[in-house]
Amino acid sequence: MESVQAIKQRFGIIGNSATLNRAIEKAIQVAPTDISVLVTGESGVGKESIPKIIHQLSHRKHNKYIAVNCGAIPEGTIDSELFGHEKGSFTGATQTREGYFEVADGGTIFLDEVGELPLTTQVRLLRVLENGEFLKVGSSKVQKTNVRIVAATNANMFQSIEKGSFREDLYYRLSTVDIHLPPLRERQEDIHLLFRKFASDFAIKYKMPTVKLTDAAIEILLKHRWSGNIRQLRNIAEQVSVLEENRTISAETLKGYLPTAGSNLPAVIKTSKSESDFSSEREILYKVLFDMKSDLNDLKKLTLELMKNGNTKDVEKNNESLIQKIYGNNEEEDYEEAIDDSEVLSIPEQANITSEISNKPDKYHFAEEIEEEETLSLHDKELELIKKSLERHDGKRKLAAAELGISERTLYRKIKQYDL
Repeated sequence: MESVQAIKQRFGIIGNSATLNRAIEKAIQVAPTDISVLVTGESGVGKESIPKIIHQLSHRKHNKYIAVNCGAIPEGTIDSELFGHEKGSFTGATQTREGYFEVADGGTIFLDEVGELPLTTQVRLLRVLENGEFLKVGSSKVQKTNVRIVAATNANMFQSIEKGSFREDLYYRLSTVDIHLPPLRERQEDIHLLFRKFASDFAIKYKMPTVKLTDAAIEILLKHRWSGNIRQLRNIAEQVSVLEENRTISAETLKGYLPTAGSNLPAVIKTSKSESDFSSEREILYKVLFDMKSDLNDLKKLTLELMKNGNTKDVEKNNESLIQKIYGNNEEEDYEEAIDDSEVLSIPEQANITSEISNKPDKYHFAEEIEEEETLSLHDKELELIKKSLERHDGKRKLAAAELGISERTLYRKIKQYDL
């Protein structure tokens, strides 16, 4: 078994902190087995190094190693990516495709950001962990695979389980062994060591002298929180190496590259949701649908009143609160707009239709009967009545509209519509 120091040299891991050494020791110990491993830690701490160590020290090292970023694959295609699909199983599936679990048979799959997996995919993954079986998308044939799974996440998995976004049984299957990588702020003895390594690498890459920090700058470097961890430190080292002409970096110069230099305050993490945040998208959608259903029932009631009564003004007076609820403060204009296509029912001749409808034994068939008997002549009747009313009142729209039981504005539109 290789020593921790040898492994760090082999995989380019910099640091001597006890927590980092313990994480590497655990990786070395579990590597020869087929135990599932969950690597936890903040973003940027170098979690991707652990699965590589585990794979290279295992009996699977000569087989495939595939790293999958679960958060970068769209939800609609992740099942196809992981498990493959059959030709014609969905739009665009022009040929059968092998998934990662089929390609990596006998090897290791690293599932990065495993907490981002959809629940349906979690069920499929659980089956692979339990008995090594999976189904391609669009297939009913069970296939076998012998894959070692190493997963990683920067999320609080217990919070995800509590919210219902991650299966508890899958979590315990993945985390047979949990390897935690500490954040950079808990490895203060490694910060300057890492900076020197990065500065040396960039000096070679860009063919320039290596930058060095003054004692005051080193103190600033150690006090910084490094929320982005090793990734952030590397970026700072690269910026300083490229942009600074003076290769000795002072504290003031370094502060210009740090977003909150000298701040070592704990990050504010929201641990509980407010009541407004507690409603899920599904609950909001249900509320919208229930509101729409209520409004639709109100409109049905109003339409039925119009059909039975035949007098728009009376309906408007008797249903003032209902109209106010549906159309708001501008109910008069909106209401007239809404009943444009229904106002013909308030014309006296249409009262006969209403009475005929009410005499039918089955109220649910009346609309069908009207459509068959009256629809074709409705246009002509409306046109004829408007003409007669305008002639009777010498073209005075206000009087004609009152007689017809419609608004003057609606009558004006009807006149334009029929080119009268």
